[in-house]
Amino acid sequence: MKISNTTLEGVVVIEPKVFGDHRGWFMETYNEKELLNYGVDVKFIQDNQSFSATKGTLRGLHYQLNPKSQTKLVRCTKGAIYDVAVDIRVGSPTFGKWFGIELTDENKKQLLVPKGFAHGFLTLSEDVEVQYKVDELYSPEHDRGIIWNDPSIGIEWPMSITPVLSTKDEKAPLLKEAENNFKYEE
Repeated sequence: MKISNTTLEGVVVIEPKVFGDHRGWFMETYNEKELLNYGVDVKFIQDNQSFSATKGTLRGLHYQLNPKSQTKLVRCTKGAIYDVAVDIRVGSPTFGKWFGIELTDENKKQLLVPKGFAHGFLTLSEDVEVQYKVDELYSPEHDRGIIWNDPSIGIEWPMSITPVLSTKDEKAPLLKEAENNFKYEE
């Protein structure tokens, strides 16, 4: 398993080792010991899966407030997505900055999005399946979002189309107006 830092502290890319032969392939998608050796100490308690039928579907930018904030380990198991993490930790040197990466069923990369970051993704193909682990249960009372096209963040989404959005995501506030109780800790 290869674990790499990104431009955002705590957000890491995980590339599983894939072992293949004439029958197909095998890989470990999660290894607690490998992550601990890298300094990532997370106890995942739930697996989630989403399906998006239409190319250009955008889900996010989502997060949960403390004390129900979530770390997510995201992978695309069918199709392709552009996955994004945004630092929303007040006082962070990278507050409002984003990192994006293409996750596909072919490249098998995963993105670890820690607490204090908003998360979203854009489907780059039809019939996309995304799976992710979380370390906290979903809490509707703590569920929040930021509008996907906030100009202060300036995410460079890789498609120039009007995305397919949920009503919730269409009405999400700008980062400067969003409820946020994350503080940066060195």
